[in-house]
Amino acid sequence: MVIIMLGAQGTGKGTVAGFISQDTGLVQLSTGDIFRKNIKEQTKLGIEANKYIAKGDLVPDEITVPMVVEYLDSDIAKNGVILDGFPRSLEQAEKLDKILAQRGKKVDLVINLTTPRDEIIDRILTRRVCSNQQCKTTYNLKMNPPKVEGICDKCGSELIQREDDSNEESINKRLEIYDTQTAPLVDYYNKKGILRTEEISVRINRLGRQVADDIIKDIKG
Repeated sequence: MVIIMLGAQGTGKGTVAGFISQDTGLVQLSTGDIFRKNIKEQTKLGIEANKYIAKGDLVPDEITVPMVVEYLDSDIAKNGVILDGFPRSLEQAEKLDKILAQRGKKVDLVINLTTPRDEIIDRILTRRVCSNQQCKTTYNLKMNPPKVEGICDKCGSELIQREDDSNEESINKRLEIYDTQTAPLVDYYNKKGILRTEEISVRINRLGRQVADDIIKDIKG
């Protein structure tokens, strides 16, 4: 099964994908994690990707697609995958369809998460992530704080703030890019009949765990 997570930064894609992964066994593949791994290892693609990420720009397809394909073809994705952060444009969506078709697969479900803009900005600024790449648990200092400040509950590693999460100007730029380049994917997948839109917001008292539970229930039938 192939699931795609759509939604602007800070809507909870990673959180919801993580819950679904835990309960279904589908592997969560975050392009952000793929980028950070390549950047940390100083691969050629990672060095190039970092030039764009540091400025809050989208990483070009010639860098992003090869990274994603490498993971799709790896053993960890053979039993199903949840793509978090890819595709981010119609061009990437069309490329993904071709890549999957060549492997006898297709996109089965697209989950589109929405959240009010003011909540998104606050969530990103207060987001912290486990520095252990084998854990990568995400926290929010207001909504889901760790038991011990600065320390991951699960593995005890240091919590960090991603560089692109600390600047409100950069965050707004990323949201503007999403609105112009990624939001059209909602219409693309809606026409295919595989789109499911869910709002995650404190305003309606509906957060990631509740949304994930409903989706998991439907997946398992």
